[in-house]
Amino acid sequence: MEAEGRVPGPPLPPPSPGSRGGAEPPAEPPAGAPGAAQGPLLAAEVLSLDDEEDDLEVFSKDTSLAEVNSFSPSMPISPSSMINQYKFEDEPELRDLFVTVDDPESHITAIETFITYRVVTKTSRGEFDSSEYEVRRRYQDFLWLKSKLEEAHPTLIIPPLPEKFIMKGMVERFSDEFIETRRKALHKFLNRIADHPTLTFNQDFKIFLTAQAWELSSHKKQGPGLLSRMGQTVRAVASSVRGGVKNRPEMFTEMNDYVETFSQKINILDKIAHRIYKEEREYFNEMKEYGPIHTLWSASEEDIADSLKGVASCIDKCCKATEKRMAGLSENLLPILHEYVLYSEILMGVLKRRDQIQGELDSKVDALANKKTEKDLFSEEIGKLEDKVECANNALKADWDRWKQNMQCDMRSTFTNVAENNLRYYEECLATWESFLASQTVGLHVEEDSEDRP
Repeated sequence: MEAEGRVPGPPLPPPSPGSRGGAEPPAEPPAGAPGAAQGPLLAAEVLSLDDEEDDLEVFSKDTSLAEVNSFSPSMPISPSSMINQYKFEDEPELRDLFVTVDDPESHITAIETFITYRVVTKTSRGEFDSSEYEVRRRYQDFLWLKSKLEEAHPTLIIPPLPEKFIMKGMVERFSDEFIETRRKALHKFLNRIADHPTLTFNQDFKIFLTAQAWELSSHKKQGPGLLSRMGQTVRAVASSVRGGVKNRPEMFTEMNDYVETFSQKINILDKIAHRIYKEEREYFNEMKEYGPIHTLWSASEEDIADSLKGVASCIDKCCKATEKRMAGLSENLLPILHEYVLYSEILMGVLKRRDQIQGELDSKVDALANKKTEKDLFSEEIGKLEDKVECANNALKADWDRWKQNMQCDMRSTFTNVAENNLRYYEECLATWESFLASQTVGLHVEEDSEDRP
């Protein structure tokens, strides 16, 4: 993936000014995958992001992430990594829940403007009253679902949602491009949940898919009260104030190191990809101006008019190929990289919640050591916390392996797709210019033969 690779052709004139995993029983939390091989986790490395021009060099020199996560040819492809919508008839023996997000609609009220999306669910599960549902949901409904999943499964890796706000200068809010990008992300979010062996059986997920708007609104009001939420916040703050966890297993320390390095790497990739896209757009805009110049020039140069028109035609074809390449980057590469930028933040949050549970156990053990009275009560509480920590560890270990496999599949598929698109792009442009040069050579020989005749 190179920013400097360009179409073979004449130099530009000086610029003018201003120019997913297998099925498991719906138990929560799931047991850790027995016998699953745990590869060595990556040690954290410090990468400087100050100099933007060094990003490509830094990433190319340090290949340790790729070495740890080498893609195995035998790795199964995760259906959840596909952006395309699933059909109900696909793989009936493997899947029993199919969700599609489509048909965005704008709603304008006196207070706000918002978009709703149609969510169509088809299922053969017995716990559903019907085999097909159709509801409309807005973005804040997706946010509610994500928060309920995090609350019910604090040590599972919940898929990310697209941010509520977008980067300034990228796309306009409520534009067709923005709405379609968000629709794809919401579609992927629901399908990742539907493919998850535990999250797919969550009761709030079922309500999200089946309840009408007024029913969902009523269900939302039954959530935890303010005092309960405040209690969770106080516990989280208290856990962070206590500092690091004393008895954290080595596996989760390695996970922390891995996530830190993964976050650095994926952010660099995201940054580079956006810079390449920006340069590609600038190059495309220059080419759009460069072609018509040759057409105008041909009007004043009769002797080389055909050649100039030929150059203009080649530039126009390469310009269309460049536009197609840009569409591939914006639709396939950029969303995947940014999704895993969000995943890195989610992973950090999951590990912190696991540490919080571990911290509660550590504090009770310390309290038991300092208080000989109430020993039986403390022992009972410690037993419950030990069970809670073990469940959290098993849930996270199983989800970690599943996430890692999906990430590797997504990255392999994404970069293979980018490489194939680049090959097609350069082959198309090369063929365009070779065909033009061949025609010019033939024309030159014809002229020479006519001059040699008496």
